[in-house]
Amino acid sequence: MKYRGENTREISFPLGGIGTGCIGLAGNGSLVDVEIRNRPNKNTTADFTHFAIKAENRAGVVDARVLQGDLTKDYIGCTGRPIYTGYGFGPDRGTMAGFPHFEDVTFDGEYPFATMHFSHARFPGRITMTAFNPLIPTNEDDSSIPAAFFRIQIHNTSSEQLKYTVALSCNNYYCCTNTLHRYEKKDGIHLIRLSNTQDRETAEYGDLTIATDHPDVSHQEYWFRGRWFDNSSVFWQEFNQPGPLPNRIYHTPRANADSYDTSDIATLAAHVEIPPGESAALRFVLSWSNPYMHNYWEITHLGLSVDETARRRSILWKNYYATLFPDSRASALYSLRDFDRLWTDSLLYKEAIFHSSLPDEVKDAVTSNISILKSPTCLRLSDGSFYAFEGVHAQMGSCEGTCTHVWSYAYALAFLFPRLERSARTNEYTYSMQENGGMGFRLMLPLGCGPTNHRPAADGQFGTVLRVYREFLISGDLPWLKKIWPEVKRSISFAWSPENPDRWDADKDGILEGRQHHTLDMELFGPNSWLSGMYLAALKAAANLAGILEEPDTQKEYLDLLKQGQEYLNCQLYNGEYFCQEVDLKDKSLLERYNGGVSPHGASSVQSYWNEEAGEMKYQIAEGCSIDQVLGQWHADLLNLGDIFDPEKTRSALRSIFRYNFIPDMREHINPCRIYGINQEQGTMICSYPPGRTKPLIPVPYAEETMHGFEYQAASHMLRHGLTDEGLTCVKAVRNRYDGRKRNPWNEMECGSNYSRSLASYALLLVYSGFRFDVHHRLIGFHPLSDGDCQFFWSLDSGFGTYQRKGGVQILRVLYGRLDISTLDLEHKGPSSLQYNNTPVPFTDTETGLQLGRPVTLTPGSTLTLCSVSNG
Repeated sequence: MKYRGENTREISFPLGGIGTGCIGLAGNGSLVDVEIRNRPNKNTTADFTHFAIKAENRAGVVDARVLQGDLTKDYIGCTGRPIYTGYGFGPDRGTMAGFPHFEDVTFDGEYPFATMHFSHARFPGRITMTAFNPLIPTNEDDSSIPAAFFRIQIHNTSSEQLKYTVALSCNNYYCCTNTLHRYEKKDGIHLIRLSNTQDRETAEYGDLTIATDHPDVSHQEYWFRGRWFDNSSVFWQEFNQPGPLPNRIYHTPRANADSYDTSDIATLAAHVEIPPGESAALRFVLSWSNPYMHNYWEITHLGLSVDETARRRSILWKNYYATLFPDSRASALYSLRDFDRLWTDSLLYKEAIFHSSLPDEVKDAVTSNISILKSPTCLRLSDGSFYAFEGVHAQMGSCEGTCTHVWSYAYALAFLFPRLERSARTNEYTYSMQENGGMGFRLMLPLGCGPTNHRPAADGQFGTVLRVYREFLISGDLPWLKKIWPEVKRSISFAWSPENPDRWDADKDGILEGRQHHTLDMELFGPNSWLSGMYLAALKAAANLAGILEEPDTQKEYLDLLKQGQEYLNCQLYNGEYFCQEVDLKDKSLLERYNGGVSPHGASSVQSYWNEEAGEMKYQIAEGCSIDQVLGQWHADLLNLGDIFDPEKTRSALRSIFRYNFIPDMREHINPCRIYGINQEQGTMICSYPPGRTKPLIPVPYAEETMHGFEYQAASHMLRHGLTDEGLTCVKAVRNRYDGRKRNPWNEMECGSNYSRSLASYALLLVYSGFRFDVHHRLIGFHPLSDGDCQFFWSLDSGFGTYQRKGGVQILRVLYGRLDISTLDLEHKGPSSLQYNNTPVPFTDTETGLQLGRPVTLTPGSTLTLCSVSNG
């Protein structure tokens, strides 16, 4: 996506690895949002960390500029800054906005690559800066490097040979006084490590490295120390002189910083001679290491004592990246030594997914939200396993514990980094299972401290069963499945267990009637299609797994229950237009049955849900049209589980969601909740109450909000069931709200920034490609949504590649890794031939696809091609 002018204002493009934190690249080229201290740091500047460039000829410096464009916001200043530097004092001087910069800047963002173009009438050259951090599907470790990568290309537009200098300056973010900056050259790599004399075995210690592999380098280990505005003033005078930067070394700690000062700063400068009309490229890396982390966030709301909260906060663990790289120096050296490979492998992914045959708004939604995985939302624990918040507040994680009901919507991680997704399932079934078979929907840290005693969430518990099935289809990892299978079965039988205080399905009829906690943070009472649909889809998935594990009695139990529940679901919970909740809002006795378990705010169900004034229950869907009413079928469609809901009724329900929940003009919409759409914007609300349908005085929480993960779920489901215009309208409505002018295209929000539910957008790719996958049976297939020529990216546990259809020819390629195939599920008409690297492969056409006469293994460079005979 290309961004210009005002549409660059809110951009902060995250540069960092999975579980490492990140640094934002702003739309004008400045660095912002330095989130490398094991926590978020939103809406902040980089305190003098920046690139600068100068050009000189024999007579001296022709021009020197900060490598960024005009500052586009915060002219009055920012809040949350030290006295005399914040709001009312103009832009923070650490932005370098007070120095010469470029007048013409463009931003092209195709995650994980951001390419910026800089030019100015007075500067004799055009500069292209490409920034990225490796994103290589199935290679989670190279995608978890704590560094920002930069490639800066300079084109000499003058008529003479010029010497250009590109300088990267970096603030020592981890220490203000006892800094220790040291330059060194190692194997052709020049670097400055910014460390300190603090205790390395603390959560506060950290170090940074700036490095380049360019041969001609000068450096300045310390900027001038002073007060007021001395540091940047002296730096610019020294940089604006011809020749290399003069070095400066301090051997004593600096005095305590005051409100005008920042930490010590170092600069690494690369010099290159470029003839007229020619170009040259330089490479830089900025890496970091904040090895130890602790549970700094608030967890007392989970029912823990103050003492237990303090104990957990005192326990340190090492970030996984710190087990790969002992410090920032090591990650910088690795990054530059392997720069070409990391660039090339990341480009394989980027080119494949951006050349997928998707509408622009869909491609934007799919690819931009993958950046969530590189944001502070996501962590990797010491053993490399995946852990995440729901999103992040400005300075703290938001809603910890890889929340099962939120992350059940997120499909991207499962396909791009399957081992990480399986590690999360392993941890959930190992550490979050309660004694009665309920699953705590937030994984508690440190691992092994026990599950939360909050009541389980029905959508999270059954969504996790569905994800076990998904992870097995993607990986074929039978030993992993066998290890967690006993706990999976126990979590299913919790629905009818007498030990379940919420009595979800106490009569074991396939429908949830009890007290059902869910992702909208309260509980539903009585049958409803949303949560019962999730239950039934989980039963179907578990029945399939039981068949694979040769447990026929378990399989039959689940299938019988599924059939019984489907009959009720499709008959009793469908009102002729859509599916709803069966509940008598005036029946106070329904609440009085459920007072066990931990409730929100410690209140009983009557206290929490009975509106004495209105004489009715609160926080229910009732006759409302919910955006998630057929959520179980969405999962079933994506996992090729077949029909849970009646297909015609599913389509009718989706049509109703668009008709009643889509808001064409937010100016006319009443929203007392959080505001994610405003003015003339559009969106799809959580729950509507169509004319003639009763709306509770206080309906289900968030009913009037437009939350993006839900919107993507509904939109992709509409597309899957032929409501093409409706689905695309819903997707475009979300992405139009994130246009760079009003909001950051790489930061969709819900309960905070970088919100994980938006990873549901990956389902759009699965729907458009019609992806079929079962690695256990070595099956892969594609049934594209539309006819005609097309190409799609795919990724599974062992590698990633592309599927292409052109005329009567269909080609499957692996770009990275490998893929073992025994069955190919492709649409074809008439006689066809199959070739593996131009060698014929015999096959039999079966109900599940083309059964190959012999298994084949695709690796990079090989192809599997299906041709209709008429196309030869």
